[in-house]
This record gives sequence, C-alpha cells and structure tokens, in this order.
Amino acid sequence: MQIALTIAGSDSGGGAGIQADLKTFQRFGVFGTSVITAVTAQNTRGVRAVHPVPPENIAAQLAALAEDLPPDAFKTGMLGTAAAIGTVADAIIRYDFANYVLDPVMVASSGDRLLAGDAERQLLARLVPLATLVTPNLAEAAALAGFPVGDPAAMARAGDKLLEAGAGAVLVKGGHLAGDELVDLLVTPSGRREFPSRRIVTRSTHGTGCTLSAAITARLALGDSVERSVAAGLDYVRRAIASAPGLGSGHGPLGVG
Repeated sequence: MQIALTIAGSDSGGGAGIQADLKTFQRFGVFGTSVITAVTAQNTRGVRAVHPVPPENIAAQLAALAEDLPPDAFKTGMLGTAAAIGTVADAIIRYDFANYVLDPVMVASSGDRLLAGDAERQLLARLVPLATLVTPNLAEAAALAGFPVGDPAAMARAGDKLLEAGAGAVLVKGGHLAGDELVDLLVTPSGRREFPSRRIVTRSTHGTGCTLSAAITARLALGDSVERSVAAGLDYVRRAIASAPGLGSGHGPLGVG
C-alpha cells in the first residue's frame, strides 16, 4: 500500500487540516501519516486559538516517519511560522521526500489568518522551489506573485511567476472568481490547462483547499501524473461539496466525494 503524508495543522472542527487530509487519503485507498504543525481551536464559525508546535517536535515527527514510513507523496498545509517552514524545508532535502504538493495555507475560509506575515517570504524562498505542485487560491497567488490576481489572465501570469520561482507546476484555484462560471488553471513548463466548472451555491466550503491538495497527493502516491492527479482531485472536491452534510452555522465541512 502506498503512503501519503500530510504536514499540517489540526482542526478541532474536523473540516480542514489534518482531519480532512486523513479522511481524503483513506477515501483514495492510500495509508495516511501525519506531522502536526499546530493545534487550532476552531469550528465552522472561525478560529478561536492557534498553538504552534515547536520546530524541534516537527523535526522529530518527520524523522520518525522518514526512518520507518517514508511517503510516496506528501503535502504541506498550515505551517504557520517561518521556523516551521524552515524545519520542513530542511527535512524535505535531508530525507529526499518526493512528489510534494504545497498548499500555501495563509487564510482560513472564515477569514482568519493562518500564516505569519514574515513567513510568506520564507515559504516562497524555501518551499516553492521544492514543490512538484503549488495550489494557491487567488489571494495566495497574489501574495506569492506580488500583484493582484482576480481573473484568468492574472492567474496565468501568477502561475508563470511561481514557475520562475522554482515550482514544478502550479494550480491556481478559481473558486473566488466573480460569477457562476469558474475556472481552475494548471500551469506547467509545457503549457496550460483550464478546468472549467459551474459554481455550487453553498456555505459548506470549509476545507476545500485541504481536501483538494490531499486528493492530488493521494493520486500522486498512486503513480498518476500531475495533470491526471489534478483532474481527479478537482472532480473529487466537486462531489464532496455537492454531498456536504450541512453541519454547523458557518462555513460547514464537505461531504465524501
């Protein structure tokens, strides 16, 4: 059985982070392992508190897995601090982990900030060049590229900018585009592919980015190409949004895709 690793924060509400990733891994038939970078107190209404895990403990978790359960593919989600980013980057290089999906989690669905301001530059410098695929939403793409991203043309430019920064490929997510017709854009050194879709009107969107990056990671672990993994991940998330159970009074969790 293939192993997929998630390096991310814990979500007490169960809709995002480690909890969403492990559920998604299981759905795709891969064995999920985890490195917890932060413990959050949150629900569908928002984030109440964040407790970062000390970098030395993050390093110990990574070392334990590298020694006995090395991943076939892995992802990072919420890292929170520059120190955590540096620790993870060092471990990726030290243990030669491959098939890396970088979800640059900066802001929660509720609007709460999950990445310290000084850590954005560290993420761009240390982790983007190691990534097989980076999966920013529009706000994250703008922060990383250094210019506003609000339409497909700007999405393409942001993707190109992140390729120049060293990413293997970039999936710029269009869920926050205006209108009912959406597009997610995959940018690779060999070209671009659009994944058009129609907006599903719902408040159950908590954990969409985590679930998507976890699904892509699972498919990479199973040996699929980046493009096929992205297509499968997007299809899974659409089905998960459509089947959301409607829990909570805020941004509710997804269902099973």
